[in-house]
Amino acid sequence: MESPPTGALVALDPLVARVLAPNPSPFTSTGTQTHLVGTEDLAVIDPGPDDADHIAALLAAIGGRRVSAIVITHTHRDHSPASRALAAATGAPIVGCAPLVVDMGGRSDAAFDTDYAPDLVLADGESVTGAGWTLTAVATPGHTSNHLAFALPETGALFSGDHVMGWSTTVVMPPDGDMTAFMASLAKLQTRDDTVYYPAHGDPVTNPAQHVRHLIGHRKAREGQILRALEAAPTTIPAMVASMYAGVDQRLWPAAGGSVLAHLIDLEGRGIVARDVDQWHRR
Repeated sequence: MESPPTGALVALDPLVARVLAPNPSPFTSTGTQTHLVGTEDLAVIDPGPDDADHIAALLAAIGGRRVSAIVITHTHRDHSPASRALAAATGAPIVGCAPLVVDMGGRSDAAFDTDYAPDLVLADGESVTGAGWTLTAVATPGHTSNHLAFALPETGALFSGDHVMGWSTTVVMPPDGDMTAFMASLAKLQTRDDTVYYPAHGDPVTNPAQHVRHLIGHRKAREGQILRALEAAPTTIPAMVASMYAGVDQRLWPAAGGSVLAHLIDLEGRGIVARDVDQWHRR
Protein backbone atom coordinates (compact mmCIF):
# COMPACT_ATOMS: atom_id res chain seq x y z
CA MET A 1 0.00 0.00 0.00
CA GLU A 2 1.33 3.44 -0.90
CA SER A 3 1.53 5.57 2.22
CA PRO A 4 -0.78 8.62 2.04
CA PRO A 5 0.49 11.96 3.38
CA THR A 6 0.08 12.39 7.13
CA GLY A 7 -2.24 15.24 8.08
CA ALA A 8 -3.44 16.00 4.55
CA LEU A 9 -7.09 15.93 3.52
CA VAL A 10 -7.45 13.27 0.81
CA ALA A 11 -10.76 13.02 -1.09
CA LEU A 12 -12.04 9.47 -1.61
CA ASP A 13 -15.38 10.29 -3.25
CA PRO A 14 -17.67 13.36 -3.40
CA LEU A 15 -18.96 12.71 0.14
CA VAL A 16 -15.91 11.18 1.84
CA ALA A 17 -12.37 12.34 2.63
CA ARG A 18 -9.75 11.12 5.08
CA VAL A 19 -6.90 12.45 7.21
CA LEU A 20 -4.10 10.12 8.30
CA ALA A 21 -2.90 10.30 11.91
CA PRO A 22 0.87 10.23 12.62
CA ASN A 23 0.79 6.89 14.45
CA PRO A 24 2.28 4.24 12.15
CA SER A 25 3.15 0.92 13.79
CA PRO A 26 3.18 -2.82 13.10
CA PHE A 27 -0.45 -2.83 14.34
CA THR A 28 -1.77 0.32 12.59
CA SER A 29 -0.02 0.15 9.21
CA THR A 30 0.58 3.75 8.08
CA GLY A 31 -1.64 5.02 10.90
CA THR A 32 -5.27 5.56 11.83
CA GLN A 33 -7.42 7.12 9.13
CA THR A 34 -10.04 9.62 10.26
CA HIS A 35 -12.88 9.93 7.75
CA LEU A 36 -14.87 13.09 7.10
CA VAL A 37 -18.34 12.58 5.64
CA GLY A 38 -20.34 15.37 4.02
CA THR A 39 -19.66 18.65 2.29
CA GLU A 40 -20.76 21.64 4.38
CA ASP A 41 -22.18 19.67 7.31
CA LEU A 42 -19.81 16.94 8.46
CA ALA A 43 -19.51 13.74 10.42
CA VAL A 44 -16.02 12.88 11.65
CA ILE A 45 -15.49 9.12 12.02
CA ASP A 46 -12.80 7.86 14.43
CA PRO A 47 -10.94 11.11 15.19
CA GLY A 48 -7.97 9.03 16.31
CA PRO A 49 -5.33 9.37 19.03
CA ASP A 50 -5.01 12.36 21.35
CA ASP A 51 -2.23 13.88 19.25
CA ALA A 52 -2.01 17.67 18.99
CA ASP A 53 -0.72 17.64 15.40
CA HIS A 54 -3.48 15.30 14.26
CA ILE A 55 -6.19 17.32 16.00
CA ALA A 56 -4.81 20.49 14.36
CA ALA A 57 -4.85 18.73 10.98
CA LEU A 58 -8.48 17.68 11.51
CA LEU A 59 -9.54 21.21 12.43
CA ALA A 60 -7.74 22.52 9.34
CA ALA A 61 -9.52 19.92 7.19
CA ILE A 62 -12.87 20.87 8.73
CA GLY A 63 -12.08 24.48 7.92
CA GLY A 64 -14.83 26.05 9.98
CA ARG A 65 -17.60 23.88 8.56
CA ARG A 66 -20.29 22.59 10.89
CA VAL A 67 -19.60 19.20 12.50
CA SER A 68 -22.89 17.47 13.32
CA ALA A 69 -21.41 14.31 14.85
CA ILE A 70 -18.14 12.78 15.99
CA VAL A 71 -18.69 9.08 15.29
CA ILE A 72 -16.75 6.29 17.01
CA THR A 73 -16.47 2.68 15.77
CA HIS A 74 -14.75 1.36 18.92
CA THR A 75 -12.66 2.57 21.81
CA HIS A 76 -9.11 1.45 21.16
CA ARG A 77 -6.74 4.30 21.94
CA ASP A 78 -5.85 4.94 18.32
CA HIS A 79 -9.51 5.63 17.47
CA SER A 80 -11.47 7.58 20.09
CA PRO A 81 -9.32 9.76 22.42
CA ALA A 82 -9.22 12.79 20.08
CA SER A 83 -13.01 12.93 20.31
CA ARG A 84 -12.81 15.06 23.46
CA ALA A 85 -10.63 17.80 21.97
CA LEU A 86 -12.62 17.78 18.74
CA ALA A 87 -15.92 18.04 20.61
CA ALA A 88 -14.56 20.94 22.64
CA ALA A 89 -13.42 22.73 19.48
CA THR A 90 -16.54 22.14 17.39
CA GLY A 91 -19.38 21.67 19.87
CA ALA A 92 -20.34 18.43 18.11
CA PRO A 93 -21.75 15.47 20.06
CA ILE A 94 -19.80 12.22 20.37
CA VAL A 95 -21.93 9.33 19.11
CA GLY A 96 -21.48 5.67 18.25
CA CYS A 97 -20.25 2.68 20.20
CA ALA A 98 -20.81 2.10 23.89
CA PRO A 99 -18.10 2.75 26.50
CA LEU A 100 -16.04 -0.29 27.45
CA VAL A 101 -13.72 -1.14 30.32
CA VAL A 102 -11.91 -4.46 30.06
CA ASP A 103 -10.94 -6.17 33.32
CA MET A 104 -7.38 -7.43 32.98
CA GLY A 105 -7.01 -8.82 36.48
CA GLY A 106 -7.36 -5.62 38.48
CA ARG A 107 -6.35 -3.11 35.81
CA SER A 108 -7.95 -1.69 32.70
CA ASP A 109 -6.41 -2.79 29.43
CA ALA A 110 -4.11 0.04 28.31
CA ALA A 111 -5.19 -0.47 24.71
CA PHE A 112 -8.65 0.91 25.52
CA ASP A 113 -9.77 4.52 25.92
CA THR A 114 -11.32 4.34 29.39
CA ASP A 115 -12.18 8.07 29.36
CA TYR A 116 -14.49 7.75 26.35
CA ALA A 117 -17.86 9.30 27.17
CA PRO A 118 -20.36 9.39 24.28
CA ASP A 119 -23.32 11.74 24.23
CA LEU A 120 -25.33 9.09 22.36
CA VAL A 121 -24.82 5.33 22.02
CA LEU A 122 -26.16 3.88 18.77
CA ALA A 123 -27.64 0.40 18.61
CA ASP A 124 -27.56 -1.80 15.52
CA GLY A 125 -29.67 -0.14 12.81
CA GLU A 126 -29.85 3.28 14.45
CA SER A 127 -28.65 6.31 12.49
CA VAL A 128 -27.19 9.78 12.80
CA THR A 129 -27.87 12.22 9.98
CA GLY A 130 -26.66 15.47 8.49
CA ALA A 131 -27.12 17.49 5.32
CA GLY A 132 -26.86 14.96 2.49
CA TRP A 133 -25.66 11.99 4.53
CA THR A 134 -26.86 9.23 6.83
CA LEU A 135 -24.66 6.96 8.94
CA THR A 136 -26.36 3.78 10.11
CA ALA A 137 -24.76 1.63 12.79
CA VAL A 138 -23.95 -1.98 11.88
CA ALA A 139 -23.04 -3.96 14.99
CA THR A 140 -19.86 -5.92 14.22
CA PRO A 141 -18.49 -7.29 17.52
CA GLY A 142 -15.42 -9.48 17.54
CA HIS A 143 -12.36 -7.25 17.32
CA THR A 144 -13.91 -5.59 20.37
CA SER A 145 -17.27 -6.30 21.95
CA ASN A 146 -18.45 -2.71 21.31
CA HIS A 147 -17.37 -2.45 17.66
CA LEU A 148 -19.70 -0.77 15.16
CA ALA A 149 -19.34 -0.25 11.44
CA PHE A 150 -21.27 2.57 9.77
CA ALA A 151 -23.13 2.36 6.47
CA LEU A 152 -23.50 5.41 4.21
CA PRO A 153 -26.56 4.54 2.08
CA GLU A 154 -26.16 7.61 -0.11
CA THR A 155 -23.09 6.03 -1.75
CA GLY A 156 -23.18 2.34 -0.72
CA ALA A 157 -20.05 2.72 1.42
CA LEU A 158 -19.36 1.05 4.75
CA PHE A 159 -16.89 2.49 7.26
CA SER A 160 -15.55 -0.80 8.59
CA GLY A 161 -13.32 0.47 11.42
CA ASP A 162 -11.01 -2.36 12.44
CA HIS A 163 -13.47 -5.17 11.73
CA VAL A 164 -12.29 -5.30 8.11
CA MET A 165 -9.03 -3.57 7.27
CA GLY A 166 -7.40 -2.80 3.94
CA TRP A 167 -3.88 -3.97 4.79
CA SER A 168 -4.01 -6.97 7.12
CA THR A 169 -6.26 -9.39 8.94
CA THR A 170 -7.81 -8.11 12.15
CA VAL A 171 -6.40 -8.91 15.58
CA VAL A 172 -8.92 -10.68 17.82
CA MET A 173 -7.52 -10.57 21.35
CA PRO A 174 -9.32 -12.07 24.36
CA PRO A 175 -10.67 -11.36 26.89
CA ASP A 176 -12.72 -8.77 24.99
CA GLY A 177 -11.91 -9.97 21.48
CA ASP A 178 -14.15 -12.88 20.55
CA MET A 179 -13.58 -15.11 17.53
CA THR A 180 -17.10 -16.55 17.60
CA ALA A 181 -18.54 -13.04 17.44
CA PHE A 182 -15.97 -11.96 14.85
CA MET A 183 -16.88 -14.78 12.47
CA ALA A 184 -20.59 -14.08 12.96
CA SER A 185 -19.96 -10.42 12.12
CA LEU A 186 -18.14 -11.39 8.93
CA ALA A 187 -21.08 -13.62 8.00
CA LYS A 188 -23.38 -10.67 8.67
CA LEU A 189 -21.42 -8.52 6.21
CA GLN A 190 -21.88 -11.25 3.59
CA THR A 191 -25.62 -10.54 3.66
CA ARG A 192 -25.09 -6.87 2.78
CA ASP A 193 -24.57 -5.21 -0.60
CA ASP A 194 -22.07 -2.47 0.30
CA THR A 195 -20.01 -1.41 -2.72
CA VAL A 196 -16.85 -0.20 -0.93
CA TYR A 197 -15.37 -0.39 2.56
CA TYR A 198 -13.45 2.52 4.04
CA PRO A 199 -11.38 0.94 6.85
CA ALA A 200 -9.55 2.81 9.59
CA HIS A 201 -6.27 1.25 8.41
CA GLY A 202 -5.26 0.57 4.83
CA ASP A 203 -6.66 1.29 1.40
CA PRO A 204 -10.36 1.27 0.54
CA VAL A 205 -11.69 -2.23 -0.10
CA THR A 206 -13.31 -2.05 -3.53
CA ASN A 207 -14.36 -5.72 -3.70
CA PRO A 208 -16.12 -6.18 -0.34
CA ALA A 209 -17.85 -9.50 -1.01
CA GLN A 210 -14.68 -11.16 -2.31
CA HIS A 211 -12.60 -9.63 0.48
CA VAL A 212 -14.92 -10.91 3.23
CA ARG A 213 -14.88 -14.41 1.67
CA HIS A 214 -11.09 -14.26 1.77
CA LEU A 215 -11.09 -13.22 5.45
CA ILE A 216 -13.43 -16.07 6.37
CA GLY A 217 -11.27 -18.49 4.42
CA HIS A 218 -8.14 -17.21 6.16
CA ARG A 219 -9.68 -17.76 9.59
CA LYS A 220 -10.86 -21.25 8.67
CA ALA A 221 -7.37 -22.08 7.41
CA ARG A 222 -5.86 -20.84 10.69
CA GLU A 223 -8.35 -22.97 12.60
CA GLY A 224 -7.25 -25.96 10.52
CA GLN A 225 -3.60 -25.28 11.40
CA ILE A 226 -4.45 -25.24 15.08
CA LEU A 227 -6.39 -28.50 14.87
CA ARG A 228 -3.56 -30.21 12.99
CA ALA A 229 -1.10 -29.05 15.65
CA LEU A 230 -3.30 -30.57 18.35
CA GLU A 231 -3.71 -33.86 16.50
CA ALA A 232 -0.05 -34.71 17.09
CA ALA A 233 -0.06 -34.07 20.85
CA PRO A 234 -1.31 -31.62 23.46
CA THR A 235 0.56 -28.34 23.16
CA THR A 236 0.71 -24.74 24.33
CA ILE A 237 -0.12 -21.47 22.62
CA PRO A 238 3.53 -20.24 22.57
CA ALA A 239 4.58 -23.47 20.85
CA MET A 240 1.82 -23.10 18.25
CA VAL A 241 2.72 -19.45 17.60
CA ALA A 242 6.42 -20.26 17.15
CA SER A 243 5.50 -22.88 14.56
CA MET A 244 2.58 -21.19 12.79
CA TYR A 245 4.06 -17.67 12.69
CA ALA A 246 7.73 -18.55 12.15
CA GLY A 247 8.06 -16.10 9.27
CA VAL A 248 6.24 -13.23 11.00
CA ASP A 249 7.89 -10.29 12.80
CA GLN A 250 8.24 -11.50 16.39
CA ARG A 251 6.90 -8.13 17.65
CA LEU A 252 3.56 -9.42 16.40
CA TRP A 253 3.75 -12.77 18.19
CA PRO A 254 1.87 -11.59 21.31
CA ALA A 255 -1.03 -10.50 19.09
CA ALA A 256 -0.76 -13.77 17.17
CA GLY A 257 -0.96 -15.63 20.48
CA GLY A 258 -4.11 -13.68 21.27
CA SER A 259 -5.68 -14.71 17.98
CA VAL A 260 -4.71 -18.36 18.54
CA LEU A 261 -6.30 -18.17 21.99
CA ALA A 262 -9.44 -16.65 20.45
CA HIS A 263 -9.63 -19.55 17.98
CA LEU A 264 -9.11 -22.07 20.79
CA ILE A 265 -11.85 -20.51 22.93
CA ASP A 266 -14.18 -20.68 19.91
CA LEU A 267 -13.26 -24.33 19.32
CA GLU A 268 -13.69 -25.09 23.02
CA GLY A 269 -17.16 -23.58 22.93
CA ARG A 270 -18.00 -25.84 20.00
CA GLY A 271 -16.80 -28.92 21.93
CA ILE A 272 -13.85 -29.61 19.60
CA VAL A 273 -10.91 -28.89 21.93
CA ALA A 274 -10.28 -28.73 25.68
CA ARG A 275 -7.57 -27.40 27.95
CA ASP A 276 -5.65 -28.54 30.99
CA VAL A 277 -4.05 -25.42 32.52
CA ASP A 278 -1.92 -24.12 29.61
CA GLN A 279 -2.02 -27.33 27.53
CA TRP A 280 -4.66 -27.66 24.80
CA HIS A 281 -5.77 -30.95 23.24
CA ARG A 282 -8.37 -32.37 20.88
CA ARG A 283 -11.50 -33.86 22.39
